[in-house]
Amino acid sequence: MPEFYIKHQTLYSYPGYVHNSANKIILYPIKDDFQDVQKHELKISGDPGVYVHKDYYGNDVGNFTLREPHYFLEILSTLRVITKPRPLPQDNIFSTDNWSELERLRRITPYIDYLTTEYFESEEEVRSIVNNINKSDFTPFKTCQSFCKYVFKNFEYIPGITNVETTPDEIWKLKAGVCQDFAHILLVMLRQVNIPARYVSGYICPNKNGMRGEGATHAWVEAYIPHYGWLGLDPTNNSIVNDLHVRLAVGRNFTDCSPVKGIYKGQPEHKLQVNVTVSYNGEDIDKPVKSAPSFQEISKDTLVNSFKAYQAIMEEQQQQQQQ
Repeated sequence: MPEFYIKHQTLYSYPGYVHNSANKIILYPIKDDFQDVQKHELKISGDPGVYVHKDYYGNDVGNFTLREPHYFLEILSTLRVITKPRPLPQDNIFSTDNWSELERLRRITPYIDYLTTEYFESEEEVRSIVNNINKSDFTPFKTCQSFCKYVFKNFEYIPGITNVETTPDEIWKLKAGVCQDFAHILLVMLRQVNIPARYVSGYICPNKNGMRGEGATHAWVEAYIPHYGWLGLDPTNNSIVNDLHVRLAVGRNFTDCSPVKGIYKGQPEHKLQVNVTVSYNGEDIDKPVKSAPSFQEISKDTLVNSFKAYQAIMEEQQQQQQQ
């Protein structure tokens, strides 16, 4: 059973002071029979209190607000986890029985949530391809494998060509993207043949063996297979998910699983840097990923004066608008 040490740093920097930064974080690893979380530490600049609750999909979600003026925000998650191998589905049940069971699940919560696809202009084009791939004697397990392979072969992995707001239609036309884009296309294909499918965020831990997605957060899909459960599929690497993947959250799409999202008051310009380090032995886990100024280094007088200056600017702008 492999043991992984993971450091995940999110660093926001601003050209001036901002304040009242309210954030939602989904950085808490899933705990179950296949993922034994040995240790998890979360450090946030300014040391705000974090309220943790379970969301609709069963994910641990943290909420915090950093009210004091600040010019950077660092969220550092450090994790030690042991993963366990999963058995593959026994694909010896008659395919008609499996498909009949999936038909029954269409009207049962929570599977309904994982069968609904948002508006998609290219739906008919995708459906034609799906029907051509999915043979009449295929079991759901074999269909999942075929769709995963199709996305891997027909979409080019190009970091930077898309962003978190890129729609499935844009991805389909580009025929390119990164892990979250590959996952979104596979979700569309699986849901079109009535296989419940959910988005998964987490990490891939290949130890530099050439798999795509290392050194960043990763995304893949879980499809529901009757008489088995949720099967992980990684279309970015054309693989079935096993003990090299560490799961953080599940949901309908990226929006439900975004590791960090939030709002703040202040200048709209900001820079975001995300660094992920994965180690088998923990040797690299103590190395600093990115230097950031300590929150305590900012003097109280500086914070107060900066906040007052910000208020003065706001008041001046309001007076100009009223004139």
